Amino acid sequence: MSLKSKSLRTYGRIKSRSLKPRQARLFETRLPDLALPTAPFEPRALMPAATQVWLEAGFGAGEHLATQAERNPDVLLLGAEPFVNGLAACLAHLDDRALANVRLHHGDVRAVMSWLPDASIDRLFILFPDPWPKARHAKRRLVEPGFIAEAARVMRSGARLRFATDWADYADWTLQRLQRAADFRWLGERADDWRRPPEDHVTTRYETKRLGDCAPIWLEFERA
Repeated sequence: MSLKSKSLRTYGRIKSRSLKPRQARLFETRLPDLALPTAPFEPRALMPAATQVWLEAGFGAGEHLATQAERNPDVLLLGAEPFVNGLAACLAHLDDRALANVRLHHGDVRAVMSWLPDASIDRLFILFPDPWPKARHAKRRLVEPGFIAEAARVMRSGARLRFATDWADYADWTLQRLQRAADFRWLGERADDWRRPPEDHVTTRYETKRLGDCAPIWLEFERA
C-alpha cells in the first residue's frame, strides 16, 4: 500500500502501536480507493469537477485535512503521511464524514510532488512538521532548497504556501530560505500575521499539546 522512492530518505517514526481493528480494516478496504497513483498523474483527472487542488505535507492524524475537505467539497485535497498510525487515524476521519474529495499517499510528500505536473497545486500546507531541533539533525528538515524548488514548480502563480511551527528556530530557518527564493513572497505585514492562526485554520490535538519552545508561528507565502 505504499511506495517510497529509492532516492528519498524519510526520517522520523513510521509506526508506533498496533492499529485498532477498525483502523486496520480501513487500511485494507478504504485506502485502496483513496490512494494516489505512484507514478506521474494529473490531479484534476482524479476529480474533474474540482475547482482547486490543495496538498498537505505530513497531515499527522488528518484532522486538518479532513475538516478542510468537509468545508471545501469542491476542492480536491491531496495528503501525504509516512506514519502508519496517522494515516489510519485520517482514514477514520474521512470514513466518519463520508468524504470523497481526498486522495492519500502513504509515504513522503516529496514523492507525490515528483509525480505532479507543473503549476498543478493551488495551496500547499506544511503544518507543524518535525522540527529536528538539534543542530546535527537540522539537515533532515523538510524545508530545504530542493524542496522549495520543487514546491515552486508544482504550485501555480498566485498559489499560497502556509507553514506553521511551534519551534522558533524552524520559523526563522523557513523564513530565511523562502525569502531567498525568488519564486515566493512572504505575505506577513504585521505581528498578528504570524502570531495568530489564519481564519480558516483547523486546530489539531498535536498543536494544542504545545511541544515546541514557543507559541505557534504562522508564515504565509504566495507563489510569484
